[in-house]
Amino acid sequence: MGMVKFYKGGDMPLELHKVRVVQKLHLVPVERRLEAMKEGGFNTFRLGTKDVYLDMLTDSGTNAMSDNQLAAMMHADDAYAGSQSFERLQKAVEDVLGKKYLLPVHQGRAAENVICRTFVKPGNVIPMNYHFTTVLAHITENGGKVEELLYDHAFELKSDHPFKGNMDIEKLEKCIQEHGVENIPFIRMEASTNLIGGQPFSLANLMDVRRIADKYGIMLVLDGSLMGENAYLIKQREENWKENTLGEIIKMMTGLADIVYFSARKLSSSRGGGICTNQKALYAKMEAMIPLFEGFLTYGGISVREIEAMAVGLYETLDETMISQSPTYIKYLVDELEKRGIPMVTPAGVLGAHVNAMEFCKHIPQEEYPAGALAAAFYICSGIRGMERGTMSSVRDENGKEILADVELLRLAVPRRVFTLSQINYVIDRMTWLWDNRHLIGGLKFNYEPPVLRFFMGGLEPTSDWPSRLMDKFRKDFGDSL
Repeated sequence: MGMVKFYKGGDMPLELHKVRVVQKLHLVPVERRLEAMKEGGFNTFRLGTKDVYLDMLTDSGTNAMSDNQLAAMMHADDAYAGSQSFERLQKAVEDVLGKKYLLPVHQGRAAENVICRTFVKPGNVIPMNYHFTTVLAHITENGGKVEELLYDHAFELKSDHPFKGNMDIEKLEKCIQEHGVENIPFIRMEASTNLIGGQPFSLANLMDVRRIADKYGIMLVLDGSLMGENAYLIKQREENWKENTLGEIIKMMTGLADIVYFSARKLSSSRGGGICTNQKALYAKMEAMIPLFEGFLTYGGISVREIEAMAVGLYETLDETMISQSPTYIKYLVDELEKRGIPMVTPAGVLGAHVNAMEFCKHIPQEEYPAGALAAAFYICSGIRGMERGTMSSVRDENGKEILADVELLRLAVPRRVFTLSQINYVIDRMTWLWDNRHLIGGLKFNYEPPVLRFFMGGLEPTSDWPSRLMDKFRKDFGDSL
């Protein structure tokens, strides 16, 4: 992305890429949007894309691939074992991430499964800056529990703190002393913290975590799925690293971790994932899990075409004009919504723009899922599919009582190089209208609740007829417009 000065004024991102392949989108009438929401159980995950105009559900697997990635897919080596494609991926991992040993897996949560099955035992505690839904599920399924050790200011949604994903070092040391080194198989750091607004950690903080890990002889595991964007924000916000390249910063990050795992759907704009390390002993402990759960060691459940695309995508992570595009768009979106009084998570992070649903829908009790209700309402008035990141994405305790989330957010993901600026401006317009009509939004309740990761496929229903009233107001204000 380039930031240029416009002659007539105004600050806006300038794309440093062009569109060469297009995909048709559908903006259906508001009546159909309400019907689709009912059919999908008021869960945006269950919407079909024929009813979705802008898909801002996630950046996972939705980033645009480059011409070089698509070209690389044409010379893949279709071998079950010993593929040259894997050799090229292995070299890319070593060049970009600085890790010699690679275990391929079909996506990020598969990496979590392998790591947790290998290292987590009943009664173990995993300290981390913050959990992600799937890693929490894998840890608890293996009898462990997580301790989230963010600084208190991380939950001040509106702030100017540049690194709200930092781990509180005092809390980390207290956690280790309280539970005992023998009960802590590893410390996990996530770049960047998905569930609190895509907030990054600083390199100084990661160095401090490494220092504590070394002090107690505990392994450090890095979820590097969004490390490219985290590295970009380190370069932007951390004084000591402003003159370094993205590649140098990424190498510093990965060099501090014993194990790095990632979703390629995020990190390299392809498919698949990986676990990598420089320690042969750690590699050997996990090796048997790959043929058991994923595939042979040189494909790991990934198409060799995707392996080729992943290798190219890793090298493209070093290109600042590419990696900066999404955070630049996100900042523009957050800044413009803030100007209109809409409560946003600040500073703008990575992955997407995050709306503070607790403030937006302060009239909705947390037990009625304000972030989920906001996601449904926003889809009805715009055709834009966002994602709930709040209590719907949480779990119940052993007595069936809701564990209320620390924050209630509507995430509007901004995949790399996918949306145009006019589409982002449409997001701003429709969110502004919804803000002005926020009193019409009501709560939700589950009518179908899966026991694990319920937010994916759970079904809900409104607590009143508020969706119909919202649709009627839209028609009154917009007339025949879509």
